Amino acid sequence: MITRLKLSLALSTLALMAASCAPAASGDSAVTSSTPNPDKTFVIEEMGTFEEPWAAAFAPGTGVIFVTEMGGTIKGREPNGRAIFVTGVPNVDYGGQGGLGDIAFLPSEAADTLTARTIFLSWAEAGSGNTRGAVVGKGTLVCEEHQTCDIRGLTVIWRQAPKVTGRGHYSHRIAISPDEQHLFVSSGDRQKMQPAQDLGNNLGSIVRLTLDGQPAPGNPMGVGNEAVVNDPVTREIWSYGHRNVLGLAFDAQGRLWDLEHGPKGGDELNLVRAGANYGWPVVSDGVHYDGKAIPGHASRPDLAAPAIGWTPVIAPGNLMIYRGDMFAGWKGHALISGLKTEALIRVALDGETAREAARYPMGKRIRSVIEGPDGALWVLEDGENGRLLRLTPG
Repeated sequence: MITRLKLSLALSTLALMAASCAPAASGDSAVTSSTPNPDKTFVIEEMGTFEEPWAAAFAPGTGVIFVTEMGGTIKGREPNGRAIFVTGVPNVDYGGQGGLGDIAFLPSEAADTLTARTIFLSWAEAGSGNTRGAVVGKGTLVCEEHQTCDIRGLTVIWRQAPKVTGRGHYSHRIAISPDEQHLFVSSGDRQKMQPAQDLGNNLGSIVRLTLDGQPAPGNPMGVGNEAVVNDPVTREIWSYGHRNVLGLAFDAQGRLWDLEHGPKGGDELNLVRAGANYGWPVVSDGVHYDGKAIPGHASRPDLAAPAIGWTPVIAPGNLMIYRGDMFAGWKGHALISGLKTEALIRVALDGETAREAARYPMGKRIRSVIEGPDGALWVLEDGENGRLLRLTPG
């Protein structure tokens, strides 16, 4: 296990970030020349740089954004550009696709200052015998001192089971239901494929939990089978047959959508239904990396098919559904960060169907896109020195 939580390095990096996070100028002068924007869809402002950023979330009620970095640090940024130091971050198993992952807050705890509030985090955790798996932790973010926040009482409330070898397909995206009664977590197949069809584990599934990490009452698995009902891992499962789900988002109707990587081809946007089997690795609209064929979704109408798929792949980073008014005509559309495509992809949702509406080249691998409090888009570039960009209409 490689742990990258050396405070001195984190503080020096954050000190540099504080200098680089001053608000960008508004208007055309804020557009960065290295970011493609050929049709002037966006005014693009650079808001700082991060080391392998993975996810971001605004503390509800504030303009403060918190960004996770895979190596095991969290950095905050105030509206005036000032950096916030975050301590109490967990040790992570860093490497491959693993490290510190998602971050989420409860909208009901909105406050106009950084008072104490619940925080959820996901990360990769080491196990015995060179194994590892994703976990989700719950704690309290306390910001009592100037430019410093501390995560207190962080406790692991959920684990991928079982832990396996390898450092891929953790997924570990977090989505809180609109009524704040349930915590949904995506659990990737960990590149093992077959466990996604096995209800005796939670790999290759989306789980529905209480906010304390227990299997949520009313989950669909195990009904009528006492042996399975008594298995707490199985009782977590909401849907299964997933590969590597890197996007989870609720629409205005309260429906959950997921976005997942296919193999060679076959990336998918799915409307997630309780108890549904999404087919991996039995079916896919892609092929294996060695070229071996996989039966297509059309061959198994008994399995849930995607609302839209992509071949060639878009290699998604995350998924959000736009709720604001700043971008006219975009409300209710899905926005996808593209890694391989180096683009933002906008998808129009129509009932249970979807179509790609537009693709906006960004010139860099895009790890994440989220909506700011005013409806602006906040974009994280992937990798070392990944920029945080604020996008407004051009």
